[in-house]
Amino acid sequence: MNFERIFVIARNVFYEAVRDRILYIIGFYALILAVAMRLIPEFAATTEGKIFLDFGIGAMSIIGLIVTIFVGTGMVNKEIEKRTVLVLIAKPISRSEFITGKYLGLSAVLAVLIAIMTVIYLVFLQFANISYSPASILIAAIFLFLQLTLLTAVAITFGVFTSSLLAIILTLAIYLIGNISPDLLQFGRLSNSPAVERFTQGLYLILPDLSRLDLKNDAIYGLQALPDAATLTMNAGYGLLYSAMLLAIAILIFSQREF
Repeated sequence: MNFERIFVIARNVFYEAVRDRILYIIGFYALILAVAMRLIPEFAATTEGKIFLDFGIGAMSIIGLIVTIFVGTGMVNKEIEKRTVLVLIAKPISRSEFITGKYLGLSAVLAVLIAIMTVIYLVFLQFANISYSPASILIAAIFLFLQLTLLTAVAITFGVFTSSLLAIILTLAIYLIGNISPDLLQFGRLSNSPAVERFTQGLYLILPDLSRLDLKNDAIYGLQALPDAATLTMNAGYGLLYSAMLLAIAILIFSQREF
């Protein structure tokens, strides 16, 4: 695997995102924060600080999710549908380099989006004189990025063998189920049915546990509510390992495809 070729592909993905004006979403995020800051006090004057904290990081998560699903599922599929993939794989670029470069390129876009939105979010919190823990917000933003990169791997994996629409639906389903997978596991234990319990355990083992990478609530309630450093490190490693496993599956499937 040639890292220089991977870097070129990743850079092209990033530049394409800039040309498609994806980064304009940052301005939209700033706008909705400004509107929320104006409207929230009119509906919840006593708890406006906590509501704005929740709204700001929640909006960041939703925007990142939209970009991940719609861009990630279409990146490879678009190349296949337009037949431009034939030109790319005819060059001295392996299919593993192609998939890895696409993944890293979108991950770079997400890193820029999350970083700038986090700065905007902190500026609004400071301007509104809302008490918060900067460290917990930054840690939550980092783990949001890890969650989105894992979903990027999910989106690319579905995108290499299904249509864009089906890949979007499946990736969204993984996101929704992945965030409640511990609850599914608990439901299976409470069901008093061995078959249901085995089924929910199977889902928990196969599907990513995205709740491990969701620290939004912890960030809102302060640094003391965050997991300890060992747990954070383990959860981050889980996200990275799961992403690598999905990329390996995507590369394997893509390598078997005939164009």
